[in-house]
Amino acid sequence: MIAAIKRPGSNTRGLLAYLYGPGRADEHLDPHIVAGFAMLGMPDPGRDEKATLTELARHLDEPVRLRNSEFGKPVTDHVWHCPVRAAPEDRHLSDAEWGEIARRIVAAAGIAPEGEDLACRWIAVRHANDHIHILATTVREDGRRPKLHDSGLRVGDECREIEKDYGLRRLKKGDRTGTRRPTQAEMHKAERLGWEQPAQQWLEDRIRAAIPHVTDAEELLTYLEADGVLLQVKRGPSGDPLGYAAGRPGDLNGKQEQIFHPGGRIARDLTLPKLTTRLATSTPEEHPTARRNQPATPWNQATDALDTLHTELTDATGDGGHDGDARAQAHIAALGELIEATAQRMPADLRAELQAAAKKFARAQRSQIRAEDRAANAVRIAARDVINTATGPDGSALAALLSAMVWATILAQRWHEAKNHAHQADAARQTLQHLQSAADHALAPAIAELHHRQPKEHTRHTLASDVRSAVPDHAHRILADPAWPALATALAEAEAGGHKPHQLLKEAAAQRELDTARQPARVLIARIQHTGRNPVPNRRAEAARSRTTMAPDTTARQVHAPRPVAATPPTGQQHHQRR
Repeated sequence: MIAAIKRPGSNTRGLLAYLYGPGRADEHLDPHIVAGFAMLGMPDPGRDEKATLTELARHLDEPVRLRNSEFGKPVTDHVWHCPVRAAPEDRHLSDAEWGEIARRIVAAAGIAPEGEDLACRWIAVRHANDHIHILATTVREDGRRPKLHDSGLRVGDECREIEKDYGLRRLKKGDRTGTRRPTQAEMHKAERLGWEQPAQQWLEDRIRAAIPHVTDAEELLTYLEADGVLLQVKRGPSGDPLGYAAGRPGDLNGKQEQIFHPGGRIARDLTLPKLTTRLATSTPEEHPTARRNQPATPWNQATDALDTLHTELTDATGDGGHDGDARAQAHIAALGELIEATAQRMPADLRAELQAAAKKFARAQRSQIRAEDRAANAVRIAARDVINTATGPDGSALAALLSAMVWATILAQRWHEAKNHAHQADAARQTLQHLQSAADHALAPAIAELHHRQPKEHTRHTLASDVRSAVPDHAHRILADPAWPALATALAEAEAGGHKPHQLLKEAAAQRELDTARQPARVLIARIQHTGRNPVPNRRAEAARSRTTMAPDTTARQVHAPRPVAATPPTGQQHHQRR
């Protein structure tokens, strides 16, 4: 059940005309009052043909008129409006049930607390099976104004209790971190103007897309203006920006004036102070897994940065404490920036999935926990490097990064679940669907090529022993995975570069637990190709390589698919002896 409190209005008669009228988007059927502050003697134009809307409006506005006559400054924002809607799958509720629901909501809001004789005047009008509209005038019978601060939060909590009591669809409890839903008027305007999304959502997408491109608030504002966003910037005496409001070209009000939305109303994490803190990063220490003997691409560096994120989120989910939670929240926000940056650099066949993932994950980036933003410098800098310096990724680097993103999102979901962040955990869960699809698509060409070069049977048998020894709990699933021959190729080629397959498998399994992996061999391929992308300095590696004999399938090497970065033995040689 959703109760959406609207902005205060000033025209009681006008709102009644809508509630009792034919409707604009949906047809209004049999409008009538189901509950009110004093049902006895209440004029109801839906049930009494002699009653008028003007009479009903005067009845509701009486305390307002009395207050205005006693005080010099009239009340002009006295109309409180709250539609309450049941879910489509919910059962049909009777007038009596809707009436009781309305009483509970006005009590929770502070409009008419239970047992109060001098509360505000209100009515609940029903003109459809699935919802009611509550209208109240916010001047009490004693002339005072009601205390409505945080009324939306209290009403939301009461709706969760109503769902439980009436056996209705259970929604997640609000946490005041979500973005405002577009109103029907905003959606109708977007449809009328041929826009795919309302102005506020369009602005949020533009701002989030800009974040990985910039390093401070001034750059952000300049970037947004260049991207077609209209801005009003508040500056201090020094000229530094203190706040901003953004507008979409063509979004005009009734006076044909441009509409601007403050950053905090676009999304709670998009105020200028919060953005300034996020953008202020310093160069992080090099990650212990960074390879020094070969320059890493931005894609590889991003995967290395996610290793740090994995550790932070794993530790925070266990018992992170206040500091651990602040660091975890920072890493989750930075993960959203990396997903956004990667989406902008994706090949066309993967871009739609990554863009959908970035949009879903925006909800998972926000919680009530204040982030220690500098803790996530490595991930944020990786996102900027991807945006500013990355060229088209090869298949193995891209597959490794997407696989690391999948695991990072799983950890983000677990952390949110541990903190009872229901909305954020659900957003991470939806993000996973898009990331997993993109990861599978990116890895498919590399797996096909590796499969063509698979080692001979006795080499695969030896490598299978390594799997059973290194990851015994998952060996059966790995060896039964259709991608096992491709994994065997990746292990053989890594060994030819000086790595030990047994050690690579243990490291890969430690970096990414395999319980949640649908196809564990695929997960290991992406990880092993990333970890083993550089040969290990080893005087005996050349000897091992010289004894390697690959299957004589030279035509398979001509497949036009992304090549793995890991060192590849010469064509025509096959591994047959192990060290």
